[in-house]
Amino acid sequence: MINLLKDFRLIVAIVIILIITIILATIIDKLFMRFIRHRLGVNDFDSTGYKFLKHLIITVVYILGIAFALIQIPEFKLIGHSLLAGAGVISVIAGLASQQALSNIMSGIFLVIFKPFKINDKITINTFSGVVEDINLRQVVLKDMENNRIIIPNSVISNQIILNTNMNDSKCCKIIEIGIGYDSDIDKALAIMKDEVAKHPLFIDTRTAANKKNNAPLVVARVVALKDSSVNLKVWAWAKDATDGFILYCDLLHSIKNRFDAEKIEIPFPQQVVTVKKEL
Repeated sequence: MINLLKDFRLIVAIVIILIITIILATIIDKLFMRFIRHRLGVNDFDSTGYKFLKHLIITVVYILGIAFALIQIPEFKLIGHSLLAGAGVISVIAGLASQQALSNIMSGIFLVIFKPFKINDKITINTFSGVVEDINLRQVVLKDMENNRIIIPNSVISNQIILNTNMNDSKCCKIIEIGIGYDSDIDKALAIMKDEVAKHPLFIDTRTAANKKNNAPLVVARVVALKDSSVNLKVWAWAKDATDGFILYCDLLHSIKNRFDAEKIEIPFPQQVVTVKKEL
C-alpha cells in the first residue's frame, strides 16, 4: 500500500511538472509572437532573431522540464542531474542526439548571427526558391509561389550557395530580349520597347539625381546581337521587388508582342531550306 501511494505521488509530480513545462513554453511562445506582431509595422524590423530565440528558449524550457521530471524517478536521477548541470547539458545532448541534429542547431545559430537571409526574404537554394517563413533550431521553411512549404535542414543551407533577392536592396531588374527580323525597323522596335516599359505602372525610375541632371534615359534598350535570322534587342526594366518584377516581365512580353504586331515588326522563327537533289 505504501509503495502504491509513493508511485501515485511520483506520477502526479511528473504530470504536474510536464503540465507546468507545457504551459510555460506556451506562454513564452505567445509573448514572443505578440511582441513580433506589434513590431511588424516598424520600419527595418527584422523578426528573424526573435523567432530563432523563441525556438531556443522553448527548447531549453522543455529540456529543463524533462530533467526535473526525470529527477523524480530514482533510476533516472543521474540523467536528470546531468541535464541540469551547466557543462552536462552539452554532453548529455551530444550523447542522446545525432551528429546531424547538433550540426543543424549550430548551423541555425550561425544563420541568425551572420544573416545571409532573414524572415520574408526571397531566396534560391539549389533549385528551390521561395520566401523565408521560419528559421528554427533544425530547419529553414520556405514558401514557394504555389504556397508549398519547402523544408531545408540548416546544415544543408550552410554548405550551399544562396541567391538572396532582398539582401541590402530589394529592387529587381528584369531583362527582356527579343529578336526581330532584319527587314524590320530597329529604331522603331527599340522605341516601342522603351515606351512599353516606361508606361507600365510597376516600373520604377532608378536613376540618380546626377543621372537625371545628365539627361540619362529613363529606360535603356540596346541591340545586343546579330544572329543568323534575327537582330536581338534587349531592354532593362526595374521593379521594386521580385514579385512586381515577375508581373512586370510577363506583362511586357504581352504588350511588346502586341505593339510589334500592330507596327508590322517581325519576330522571326527558325527556318530551314531543304534542297532535294535528283539522282542522275
